Amino acid sequence: MTLMDTITVAETERALVQQLQNHDAAAFESLMERYAGRVYRLAHGITRDTMAAEEVVQDVFLKLFSAIETFEGRSTLGTWIYRITTNVALNKRRGKRREVEIALEDVLPTFKPDGHRDGDRAFVLADWSASPEVQTLTDETCRRVRQAIDRLPDTYRTVLLLRDVEELSNEETASALGESVASVKSRLA
Repeated sequence: MTLMDTITVAETERALVQQLQNHDAAAFESLMERYAGRVYRLAHGITRDTMAAEEVVQDVFLKLFSAIETFEGRSTLGTWIYRITTNVALNKRRGKRREVEIALEDVLPTFKPDGHRDGDRAFVLADWSASPEVQTLTDETCRRVRQAIDRLPDTYRTVLLLRDVEELSNEETASALGESVASVKSRLA
């Protein structure tokens, strides 16, 4: 993205915010078209429940519509929306705590004194000779990655979703979560 593109995006966003603050229905529809899919993906990533994610999307856009006057422009509109989404989704998840979270250390691999990996024999005996691209594309690998992500505590999973799925920068992720950049980097590590 060039500097000119960045300026144009910023101007477009400012105009959209102004229209939203004037309660322009077309602007609200444009906002929903632009962000509904992203809000749903993030909400589903946090709640891990389709219906809860749909409720979060509704709650987020209702909150946006009623609170747009409070948007001060200190962050991008997208970052503000991600922050609202994260808060609403985490609150929704806390209200429906149906799965037990496990510590990150319980998900990491363990090793025997001789240096070999300890644990599930299927993982130890897996054929790792295929290229990473081919292996990543297999259904089994994707399933295992999803399971590992699902078992992460909310704080780690949310950072991972914002950075690697929504492709936000460390700074944008930190702003969306109300955390420091160092905290985001630490959770990613």
